[in-house]
Amino acid sequence: MSDVYTAKNFTHLLGVSGLSDTLLTNHFTLYEGYVKNTNALINLLAGKEIGTPEYAELTRRFGWEWNGMRLHELYFENITKEQTILGQECQLKKSLEATYGSIEEWKKTFTGIASSRGIGWVVLYEDPISNKLFSVWINEHDMGHLSGCKVLLVMDVFEHAYMIDYGIKKAEYIETFFRLIDWKKVEERFDNSSK
Repeated sequence: MSDVYTAKNFTHLLGVSGLSDTLLTNHFTLYEGYVKNTNALINLLAGKEIGTPEYAELTRRFGWEWNGMRLHELYFENITKEQTILGQECQLKKSLEATYGSIEEWKKTFTGIASSRGIGWVVLYEDPISNKLFSVWINEHDMGHLSGCKVLLVMDVFEHAYMIDYGIKKAEYIETFFRLIDWKKVEERFDNSSK
C-alpha cells in the first residue's frame, strides 16, 4: 500500500514575527514525522491479523499519530504573517461574546487554559448540536477531544512550539500566538461548520 497522506508545506510561515525560522523548521520536521508515522501505521495495520496483540497496539498508536498530524495542520493553518482581526459583525464574534460575555473574557479563559502546567494543546471547539463554543485542554494528542465537535482554533503548547525562542517564558509565547492568529481562517472554519 502506498502513502495515503502527504505532509503539507507550511514554509510560507518562515519569517513570521515572533517565531524564529529555526523553531518553525524544527516544528515542521516534527509534524512531517507524524504524517510519516500515520502512513506507516496504515500500511502496518493492513498486514496484521485483527484481534492480535500487535493489531491492538498499532490501532491504539494510530490515534496518537493521526491527531499529531491533524492538530499540527490545524495549528499551522491558523497562523498568519499578516495581522488579522476578528470581524466586528461576524457570527463567530457574536458566539464568543454569547458564550464568554466578551472577547476579552474568552481570551482570558483560553490564555488561562494555555498557561496550565503540562504539555498539550488548547482548542476552541464548536458543538454542532448545541452551537455552543468550548475552550478545552487536550492532553497528549489523543486524550481530551470533544467527540463530534468542530475545531475552530488550535494552540500548540508542547515545549517544542516555543522553547527554542522563549525558553520557559510560556506566557510570552501565548501572547505571540494571539498576535499571529489568522482570524479569517478561524471564521472560515466556524462558517463552514454552520448548519
